[in-house]
Amino acid sequence: MSGHHDHDHDHSHLSDTELRVRALESIFVEKAYVDPKALEAILETYETKIGPRNGARVVARAWTDPAFKAWLATDAQAAIASLGYTGRQGEHIVALINTPEVHNVVVCTLCSCYPWPVLGLPPAWYKSSAYRSRVVIEPRAVLAEFGLVLPEMTKVRVWDSTSEMRYIVIPMRPEGTHGWSEDQLAELVNRDSMIGTRVATPASEHPVTAGLEGDR
Repeated sequence: MSGHHDHDHDHSHLSDTELRVRALESIFVEKAYVDPKALEAILETYETKIGPRNGARVVARAWTDPAFKAWLATDAQAAIASLGYTGRQGEHIVALINTPEVHNVVVCTLCSCYPWPVLGLPPAWYKSSAYRSRVVIEPRAVLAEFGLVLPEMTKVRVWDSTSEMRYIVIPMRPEGTHGWSEDQLAELVNRDSMIGTRVATPASEHPVTAGLEGDR
């Protein structure tokens, strides 16, 4: 397992953004500016839809541009910055490129280091002690609980994020997408596939494709 922790893991590990989000949540709820359920819905939208769109663009570009994919492999931070995605928690990002032989999955065993500029807010399960402790010990079992059962031939490699090193997984491109535009491909990139607990969405589940199939 890669990654090395040498930073404090109390509240001091929280980024400025995380601290602001938590403070705003408390103030909004306390002052009754927003209903807690409404706030939860807003955060859920950012966590699963808006936030990971940046990362989806990175993955889609890697799928369509071999030179960009090679750049990601050697200097992911610079390659990602070239698309305009930078900021706190985005320093020292490494791209982990999945292949039929190797499937990468990311964890932060001691806290919840996460590449905000490309993945948005970290999901609750990523921060849970159960995920953080178990995925290192029994990654295949944990992935199976997410619904991801990998072939025996595929090696699972677990990477441990730190404040000095964060990761984005580049999932394998789904079959049946030859000739698809970058925009179409980005729609297949789900957040969990960039953490490694899922694969990219099958082409058959793309909104446009699914609609066409339904008309046949």
